[in-house]
Amino acid sequence: MHSQHPLPTPTHSNTRSRRRVVILGCTGSIGQSALKVAEDIPNRMEVVGLAADRSVDTFVSQVRHWKPKACTLFNPSAAAEARLQLGSKHPQVWEGEAGLCELATLPEADLVLIAIVGTSGLRPALAAIEAGKDIAIASKEILVMAGSVVMEAARRKGVRVLPVDSEHNAIFQCLEGRDPRSVSRIILTASGGPFRKLPADKLLNVTPAEALKHPTWDMGKKISIDSATLFNKGLEMIEARWLFDVPMPQVDVVIHPQSIIHSMVEFVDSSILAQLSATDMCFPIQYAVTWPERVPNRLPPLNFSELSKLEFEAPRAEDFPALNLARWAGTTGGTLPAVLNAANEVAVEAFLAGRCRFPSIWKTVETTMQAHQVDSAPDLVSILAADRWARTFTENNIAH
Repeated sequence: MHSQHPLPTPTHSNTRSRRRVVILGCTGSIGQSALKVAEDIPNRMEVVGLAADRSVDTFVSQVRHWKPKACTLFNPSAAAEARLQLGSKHPQVWEGEAGLCELATLPEADLVLIAIVGTSGLRPALAAIEAGKDIAIASKEILVMAGSVVMEAARRKGVRVLPVDSEHNAIFQCLEGRDPRSVSRIILTASGGPFRKLPADKLLNVTPAEALKHPTWDMGKKISIDSATLFNKGLEMIEARWLFDVPMPQVDVVIHPQSIIHSMVEFVDSSILAQLSATDMCFPIQYAVTWPERVPNRLPPLNFSELSKLEFEAPRAEDFPALNLARWAGTTGGTLPAVLNAANEVAVEAFLAGRCRFPSIWKTVETTMQAHQVDSAPDLVSILAADRWARTFTENNIAH
């Protein structure tokens, strides 16, 4: 493990204090879990900003309850409707990417939780960093697309990048206080999704409804399909490479259907540390908010006497090629991870719309990656250009 992006160092300013948090993606599953955390530990977490895409009714209800300093709806027509409902007694509702960036740089905030699905959280993340805000990342696409840009900006500004994904938060906990040179492997756990045991020849006839039935987590459509294809775990491999500054060969995946062990770290003496908890996203969200401290809450502890078994198995890499595609992208670097991410988003949309079959998601992504001319040292402009190219190319080359 290298030392270019060391783990955040605790400072006096972020201990024993109430963190003022902006939540980008407040109506999604992560955002709503974050608000549960705020309800649970009100003396440690204050909600000062809320942003969503277009879920007007839920958003308005949240704004009325939490009374944030500022709020944003990405969709302009949804923002107009929210303004009508909220009236003049509540803060102005900003809109679009500019509104997200305004919220991410809110003077009252000291932590910005980015829980926006897809790539629209990238510019707000960079804006928050430039404004000197710590960021907590639940949107893995940010580091998959632009890990080098984001982590370099965080290092330059001296801000912390705190992981909220349960797997990366687990690794973060296992690595605390450890010498980076003592780490030999990061081991991400994966539930295996709904088709873990399904024969390869049956995957061709999988329906979107079947693919959305995740065995252990309640998630949005995009991430549920990514879990079924294992692209979610592939993206997490690339994200781990940047968060913890490890080369791709040191990032592994193991299938763990119970989702009790959230991830593990193997050290050079072959010892392994693991982080365990019930399957509830409130655990990693709370730790990102209260880090480096642990505070009591109302979340359920594990009862080992009720755990029947913990199983592990190797991923079926040939039947589920997302992990190999992600390792290729992460090892090559440059613009290829952004291309993988964009192609996957378009292919997932096509599958959900009934325009391609389940295995075509992998084939479509591979075709786009093969066609891409990699820029090995891109800036943000080049990364976003690669993202746009990949979306257009993929849309025109959906495998059937």
